[in-house]
Amino acid sequence: MKRGVLWAAAAAVCFLLSGCAMGEATGDNTVAGNQALSEGSYEEALSLFQEAQAQGETAVLALRGEGLACMGLGRYEEAEQAFQEALDAADDKMPENTKDIRLYLATAQYRQDKYEDAISTCDDILEEEPSDADARFIRGASSLFLGNESDAKRDFDAAAVAAPEDYDLFLNIYECYAQISQSAVGDEYLEQALTIQGEDAEHYYNRGRIYYYLENYTEAENQLLVPVDEKYEPAMYLMGQVYLAQGDYARGAGIYQQIQSEFGESAACYNGLSQCFLAEGDYDMALSYIAQGLALDGNEGKQELYFNEIVAYERKQDFDTAKAKAEEYVSRYPSDEAGQKEWEFLSTR
Repeated sequence: MKRGVLWAAAAAVCFLLSGCAMGEATGDNTVAGNQALSEGSYEEALSLFQEAQAQGETAVLALRGEGLACMGLGRYEEAEQAFQEALDAADDKMPENTKDIRLYLATAQYRQDKYEDAISTCDDILEEEPSDADARFIRGASSLFLGNESDAKRDFDAAAVAAPEDYDLFLNIYECYAQISQSAVGDEYLEQALTIQGEDAEHYYNRGRIYYYLENYTEAENQLLVPVDEKYEPAMYLMGQVYLAQGDYARGAGIYQQIQSEFGESAACYNGLSQCFLAEGDYDMALSYIAQGLALDGNEGKQELYFNEIVAYERKQDFDTAKAKAEEYVSRYPSDEAGQKEWEFLSTR
């Protein structure tokens, strides 16, 4: 699985966290909570949304925010409860708001493996809006993990019809099939995504993503040449991953350094550099770049740095430090399955 390019299928529906939006938030705590959410500061956001409720700010928005913060913290049962309470508080004259919250509710249920409940929630959405691609995707993924492959394919195909130019949708469907070792079926959706027409930098970048997932790195590089030449930042990051996949660590490091030169320091760039040196076996240099990234302000992009810090110490055979870093990681990102597995492995050493 290619960390940092697309979330794992178990987390795929979390694309909703940055998706549907409700009406303009009012109330200082609610506004501040939404800002904290956007920065990935989920504990702070949760506290702000709870204070918003205590201060009598709009209940629907505060409960919705509480649910999103709980999802970010991996506390899906609490998120489900918050979304249900938000639905109970929603006015019948707020259909868009109700749909928004139901999508989040289905996400929380899905993340708890409550696939039947997620399907039921999506049924409610699709009864009113049969072509909703998000609900179709969640219901399809839930059906797939229940073993109902024909129902899943029906919903995935309907989602593809409803959103025929949504590259992320096709990639997420692929990830679902990859989770059940049916990548060949998922490849069909990636091939469908390659039929999307467009000659701008974003389309070249997205086709590069598809070829990257198909592990056709030569064609991925070819597609990315145009947007990289235009200094389209997402394509430059992906080109770095393509070079890594090809074992060309020098060019990989070079493009991350170019990104730094063009756009300034970022946690993502330092993580890319650390990956290059991890792959080369220069763990001290990797840790140096990780430290520089972690020293930046804010939380954006730091999860991968924290994870690769564990990997670097583990490869240095400094298992005590690796274990301590893994413990910190699972505290910060309790919903990350890879981090949990790493912590469990190190705990047995």
